[in-house]
Amino acid sequence: MAREVQITFDCADPAALAAFWADALGYRLQDPPAGFESWEQALDAMGVPPERRNDASAVVDPEGSGPRLFFQRVPEGKQAKNRVHLDVRAAPGLDGDARMAALETEAERLVSLGATRLQRYEPAPPLVAGFIVLADPEGNEFCLD
Repeated sequence: MAREVQITFDCADPAALAAFWADALGYRLQDPPAGFESWEQALDAMGVPPERRNDASAVVDPEGSGPRLFFQRVPEGKQAKNRVHLDVRAAPGLDGDARMAALETEAERLVSLGATRLQRYEPAPPLVAGFIVLADPEGNEFCLD
């Protein structure tokens, strides 16, 4: 039996990181619970104090096919390189110069949203098609593939 997957990010600012990844992936913020028009309304009804309202956030694929991304506030900062990371498929089916140009265009867009460019890896056929490594606004590495 197949299972759904949720990807969880430990972070300092769940709302900001959720907004970045929603923009990066074409996702949207998860809707508030049924019966509530907004998250503020839902959190008021749940009795969540204002200082705890950015403890978590989530974004979802509007098509319903991609995994939910969940962002939770943690007290510690990022300590080391990620052991698991996301590959954002920005140039599927492209090769060589066309692939790298598409990746560069997407890298520029993501940097304008708050990502940091870390490194570009040139194509080295047959095994490496070329990719660009970025970090999200909290330093989590990801690849444009």
